[in-house]
Amino acid sequence: MMKRMPFECPTEHYDERIFNIDEQICALINQRKEISGNNPGFPPFGYISKWASSFELYEDYLKAVFGTLRSEEHFKPMVEPSGFRKHIPVLKSIEKDEHFYSVTSLRQYSNASVITFSIDWDMATDISTNTHKHSHFELYLGEKYDCRMTNGGGTSGHSSYNYVVSPPLSDDISGTELVFKEYSDPFKNRSTGIEIVFRVE
Repeated sequence: MMKRMPFECPTEHYDERIFNIDEQICALINQRKEISGNNPGFPPFGYISKWASSFELYEDYLKAVFGTLRSEEHFKPMVEPSGFRKHIPVLKSIEKDEHFYSVTSLRQYSNASVITFSIDWDMATDISTNTHKHSHFELYLGEKYDCRMTNGGGTSGHSSYNYVVSPPLSDDISGTELVFKEYSDPFKNRSTGIEIVFRVE
């Protein structure tokens, strides 16, 4: 997840006659969120075609609307780490399915922690068999912490991802469990079932 640019109002025009309708739309979005447990999924295209026909709307327009509605958490304000304090060694690694996963350290800031998760694999195998798949890992540290991937990238045989954790972790991280869950897409719809767990002792 890259840093978002501030949203600028695209026009000064607003038809005040639709204020009550827009307010009802907001109420319905909230109701939809509560009923679905904030996990609405995406309507089948057959439903979208039916609604587009019934309400004289374009199908691609409705797809864009529902695409936005399924990803509210991606719009949640993100903590920007500030006031760097120190590095804390983690030095944990696991080898699984010909991939080497590691977290060497975390960076402590006054308002957040930053964790870098690295993945290495055999570059020759990657080139010859094209078996390495691009996937998305989410970091979980428990209900108390908000964990967001801010950026990531890699080359043949290596990739790494940075996660901002707020509030910041304690300087004494013994007993902390870092759980990286793999998904096939950034919307967390398709879990691969792979979990990489580092227990800090």
